[in-house]
Amino acid sequence: MVAALAGVVPLVDALAAQATAGPLLVGFPFESQYVASIIYVSLYVSVFAVCLSTLVSVPVALLVGFTDFPGKRLVKAAINTGMGFPSVVVGLVVLFAVSNQGPLGELDLVFTKEAMIVSQFVLATPPITGIALAAVTSVQADVRDAAFALGGTRLDVALAVVKEARYGIATAVLAGFGRAISEVGSVLIVGGNIAGTDGVSKTRTLTTAVQLEARQGRYETALVLGAVLVALVLVVNAVVVRLGDSGVGGGGLR
Repeated sequence: MVAALAGVVPLVDALAAQATAGPLLVGFPFESQYVASIIYVSLYVSVFAVCLSTLVSVPVALLVGFTDFPGKRLVKAAINTGMGFPSVVVGLVVLFAVSNQGPLGELDLVFTKEAMIVSQFVLATPPITGIALAAVTSVQADVRDAAFALGGTRLDVALAVVKEARYGIATAVLAGFGRAISEVGSVLIVGGNIAGTDGVSKTRTLTTAVQLEARQGRYETALVLGAVLVALVLVVNAVVVRLGDSGVGGGGLR
């Protein structure tokens, strides 16, 4: 009896230790709220930045595409150059702008989600503008001529062009979202990759979390977070394509 108990006690201790350590396959550093919070931060900063970029990029693409003005080639060259901006340089510039020595220092944005949005806006705007510009300029002139002939205003003509170019514009938005949500360098610099002691992410995103977990040797956690990141990109891709199929602007442009 004593011998049997002697064999059971170590087993109980081992199970208790395993229960304390967490699941067998993946042990997240905190709890599920840790993963949920970094997903929220990733989507918040990326979606916000891409929406702002789209609101700026599409009108700029229409203006550059259908207006002749001095320096137009220079503007196109600047847009194309912006697609290859090094993210760490963008992060450094934004960090300086929001620091105490920068022009936005009074806003106290250092290591905040708002600073990350500014950084991702700078990175996402050039590809969205460039691809949207290619999409709107590929629309045949007959579409614009027909809109003018029917008595449409400049806004009506612009909406008709956006309708015809909606698939290209959707591709531009996806490219901008991909650039934003996969960003590591700039968001690490301006956000600081901060998580609170309660396990809730302050400025930590999926990409910076993957980088941190891999660096600390927690490869299983890094792989799970990477899979979540890929799943999010696929879901957003499907939603944007679906919106493009149903017509930009809730079907009003059909």
